[in-house]
Amino acid sequence: MILSSGPGSTRLCRKVADSLSLSEESVTAVASLFGGGATVPFIARYRKEATGSLDEVAIASVRDALIRIKQVDDRRGTILSSLRERKILTADLQNKLLSADTVAEIEDIYLPFRPKRQTRASVARDRGLEPLAAVLRMQDPRLSPSVAAATFLSDAVPTAANALAGARDILAEEISESADVRGMIRGIFAGSAHLSSDVIKGKAEDASVYAGYFAWDELVTRAASHRILAVMRGEREGVLRLHLAPPEDAVLKSLHTQVVTGRGEASAEVASAATDAYRRLILPSLEREFFNTVKERADTEAIAVFADNLRHLLLAAPAGEKRVLAIDPGYRTGCKLVCLDATGNVVETGVIYPQTNPSAARATLMQLSKTHAVDIIAVGNGTAGRETEKFVRGITFGRPLPVLLTSECGASVYSASAEARREFPDLDITLRGAVSIGRRVQDPLAELVKIDPKSLGVGQYQHDVDQNRLAAKLADIVEQVVNSVGVNLNTASASLLSYVSGIGPSLAEKIVVYRTTNGPFKNRNELLNVPGIGPKTFEQAAGFLRIIGGDNPLDMTGVHPERYPLVERMAKDLGVSAGRLAGAPELLKRIEPEKYVSENCGLVTITDIIDELGNPGRDIRITGEEEFSFDQSVHELTDLTEGMVLPGVVTNVTAFGAFVDVGVHQDGLVHISELAVRFVAHPSEVVSVGKQVRVMILSVDHARSRVSMSIKRVL
Repeated sequence: MILSSGPGSTRLCRKVADSLSLSEESVTAVASLFGGGATVPFIARYRKEATGSLDEVAIASVRDALIRIKQVDDRRGTILSSLRERKILTADLQNKLLSADTVAEIEDIYLPFRPKRQTRASVARDRGLEPLAAVLRMQDPRLSPSVAAATFLSDAVPTAANALAGARDILAEEISESADVRGMIRGIFAGSAHLSSDVIKGKAEDASVYAGYFAWDELVTRAASHRILAVMRGEREGVLRLHLAPPEDAVLKSLHTQVVTGRGEASAEVASAATDAYRRLILPSLEREFFNTVKERADTEAIAVFADNLRHLLLAAPAGEKRVLAIDPGYRTGCKLVCLDATGNVVETGVIYPQTNPSAARATLMQLSKTHAVDIIAVGNGTAGRETEKFVRGITFGRPLPVLLTSECGASVYSASAEARREFPDLDITLRGAVSIGRRVQDPLAELVKIDPKSLGVGQYQHDVDQNRLAAKLADIVEQVVNSVGVNLNTASASLLSYVSGIGPSLAEKIVVYRTTNGPFKNRNELLNVPGIGPKTFEQAAGFLRIIGGDNPLDMTGVHPERYPLVERMAKDLGVSAGRLAGAPELLKRIEPEKYVSENCGLVTITDIIDELGNPGRDIRITGEEEFSFDQSVHELTDLTEGMVLPGVVTNVTAFGAFVDVGVHQDGLVHISELAVRFVAHPSEVVSVGKQVRVMILSVDHARSRVSMSIKRVL
C-alpha cells in the first residue's frame, strides 16, 4: 500500500496511532516503509530503529488500521463529491462529514441527502402533507391535530385520519434520518443490545445440535464468539430465528425524551411518529448494522484463535536431517510405506498388511529400517494408526528406533494437490500422503506450508467466518513464521520460498528453476542472477534466506547483506576476517557495540547483528519436548473410564477450551474451567497446539462420541 505524503497522510497516521496507542512517529515510519514496498517481516526484523522496535503483530495492525481508516476517508470523499455535484453541500454539512470517524457516522449524516426510492413519507409529501407535518413538528400545545388536518383533505387524502397518518410518516422518516437520533440509539445498542434465538417451528427434532439455543438470550457484549457463530450458523441452516436489539422500553424512553418537547395532542402525534420511526425504520437498519458488527467481532476472535493455533503448529520442532520410514496406515488396502533420506527424497516405497500377514509385514519393516539406516519411524494417526503404532512398537529392530504417531491433518489434501503431482508424478496418491507424514517429522514447517491452513484442523468455526479475512490472516501467520525461522535457499521447495519476504509464488518457481539449472547457490548475491529479482526484492528477501556451506559464512546467519560492511569493520578492528566472527563467542564479547552506532545503524540493530553472529544457523523451533507415546492400554473410546489419567497431545485450542488426543480416534474437550487451578481468561494462556499434557477423564458420552477431560485435576 502506497500512501501519498502531505497533510492527509499525516492526519491518517495520527488517527492510526491514536487508535492503536502507538507513537505517531512509529506509525509514520511504518506507513513510509510500506509505501516504499517493504514487507511486514522485513520492517520488523531490519528497520527496528525506524519503528521503535515494533513487532510483526503491531506492524500488521498498523497496516490493517491504515487500510481501514483510508477506506473511511475514501467513503467520506465519495459522499462529499456527490454532494458537491448535486450542489447541496453546505459548510456545516462538510464540517460534520469531516468530523465523523466511522463509516456508520458518515452514513448517518448523509442519510437525509441520499437519493431515495419512493417511501411512505415521499408519497405523503407528494399529497401535499409536508405543511401539516411542519405544524405538528412545532408541538404547539394549543393545536388540535384533527382540526389542522381537515384543511389538507383531497381525493388522495379523504379523511383527517389519513392526513395525520401521512404527516406522521414524514415525521417518522425525518426522525429516523437524524444523525443525532441514530447516534443516541446506536449507543444504546452498543451497551444494552441482547442477542436472542428461538427454534423455528418443526425444526427442533432434526437439529438437536442447537438444543442449547432453542430459547437463548444473552447481552451481546458478553456473548462469546463461539456462541455467536453457532447461532448464526443455526439461522443460516434454517433452524434458529435470531433477534438483536436492546429493551424497547429503554430506547423509546430516550427517543421520546429527545424528540418530544411538549404534552399536547401535537406532541402525542410526534411521539407516535417517533415510535413508528424506531420500530419500522431505525430498528431494522441498526439490527442489520449490529449483526454485521457482532459477526465481525466474533470473526476477529475466532480468526485470532485459529492464527495462534497455526503459529504453534508451524513452529513445531523439526527432527532435522533424519532418515525416516513413514507409514500411512490402512486396514483393507494395507499400510503404505515410504523411506525418505535425510533431505526428504523418496528412496523406496512399499506396502505391508499387518492384519492379514503380520510376519511378512514385520520382516519388511526390519529390512527397510536396516537397508536405509532409518532413524525414525513415523506412523500416521488416522484410521488404524494406533493399531499400526502398536504393531511397529512390538518389533525388535536391534537398536533404539523412535516410533512417532504423527498427525495426518491435511496429508490427503496435499497428496491430491497439483504440487504433489508435480513433485511425485509417478507415485500413487496414498504414497504421496505417506511422504507428507514423513516429511512433516523432518521439517513440519517446510511440509505444512504446502497445505491450505484451513485443512490443518486447528480452527474454530473456520467455515463460518469471513473467508477473505481468514485467508489474509493465516497467510500473514505463515509468512511471519517462515521468515522468523529462515529458509535454506538450496533445499527449500517453491511453496516455502513463496512465503519469504518479497518473493511470492512466481519468483519462488524461478528460484527453483535457476537452482536446478545452475546448481546450489554459493552466496546470497547470486540471487540477483535469477530473472525477476532486482535490488528491491533482494533487499526484502536476502536476510531471510540461508546458504549453508557457501562462499561467505555470514550467508548462513540472519545478518542482512546491507550490514556486511559493518561486520567487516568489526572484524577488521579485531584483526580477523568477517567469517571468523560467525559462531565465535570469544571474539564477539570483545566487540563494543556503541563504537559502531551511526546515523543509519542504531544500537538495537548492532545488538541483533552480534546475537545473530553468535548463533549462526540457529533454529528457533528447537524445544525440549520429549518423545511422546500414548498409553498402550487405550485404543478405542470404549477403553476409557471415568477417573482414568492419560497422556495426551493438544490438537486444537478454542475460546471455550482445548481438545486433546489421547489415542482413541476421538479428541476430548478440556473445558476452560478445567485447564488450571487459577482463573484462565483464554485457553491460550496455558495450552497450545502440540503441547503434551496429562488429563483425567471426567465423562464419556458413547452415544454422541464425546469425552470430557480435566488438566487441573492431575496437576
